[in-house]
Amino acid sequence: MPITLPNDLPAFDILSNEGVMVMSPGRAATQDIRPLRIALLNLMPKKIQTENQFARLIGATPLQIDFHLIRMSDHESRNTAADHMQSFYRRFSEVEASGEKFDGLIITGAPIEHLPFEEVTYWDELSRVFEWTQSHVHSTFGVCWGGMAMAWHFHGLEKHMLDHKAFGCLRHRNLAPSSPYLRGFSDDVLVPVSRWTEVRQDEVDARPALKTLIASDQAGPCLLEDAGHRALYVFNHFEYDSTTLKDEYDRDVVAGKPIDVPENYYPDDDPSQPPSNRWRSHAHLLYGNWINEIYQTTEFDLMKIGT
Repeated sequence: MPITLPNDLPAFDILSNEGVMVMSPGRAATQDIRPLRIALLNLMPKKIQTENQFARLIGATPLQIDFHLIRMSDHESRNTAADHMQSFYRRFSEVEASGEKFDGLIITGAPIEHLPFEEVTYWDELSRVFEWTQSHVHSTFGVCWGGMAMAWHFHGLEKHMLDHKAFGCLRHRNLAPSSPYLRGFSDDVLVPVSRWTEVRQDEVDARPALKTLIASDQAGPCLLEDAGHRALYVFNHFEYDSTTLKDEYDRDVVAGKPIDVPENYYPDDDPSQPPSNRWRSHAHLLYGNWINEIYQTTEFDLMKIGT
């Protein structure tokens, strides 16, 4: 939440330049407040686990959130009970037809990284979602494959297959400490990574519309800002639970698939020990900052969003 300070107080400019949320008394006196409408387009197989992960993060701010769950119209989930989908999700086609608008939208990843984007069965509809965000969503957050898909759609930024899985809790650098999305972030950040694809920093740098906020020497770009499309793209998993990487590792071990122990995740890299969560605080900071930035910049009249 912002702090209200007189415009001419030296701290006003100093804190603003540091990325602290500062508001003038005049602006504070004229602010209207309402619940923020945030939607989750859930492309993951384990819908309930993913709902919990994101709801936990966006629900941790002092702001009131009106949370909505959306699914692709014709893609049936095989891993979540039909009655759950029927009770709590709406098809995107229904949301689109309603004309309603949202302050924020999260688009999750999906376990289809090996496919070219255009070969994904619901790619045409997902492309329609991306275009719809420009007139019906104030700020969009694309996560992992969802972020790569948005960056490909809007900027032609390619994803490249890795020769081995990027897997573990990897060290990242904060490249934009004054960004409103990185308020409170350390210079050095640990982030869970689990993917077979990457985007490359030189290809990001060749697109001036994209700004890298967080990156890893080992895993490449992590968080990009796309101001022109009012979007963030994060390729790693701040939202993961403490045991998510363990669950993935154990699943592959049981299935007899070749898998490395997730790097820098277990104490002493020993999978017999319980993993330590060293990213939770930054996860709450990132999503809390995103929610607060929406609160600061969105229209009070929902129907003005995108106009």
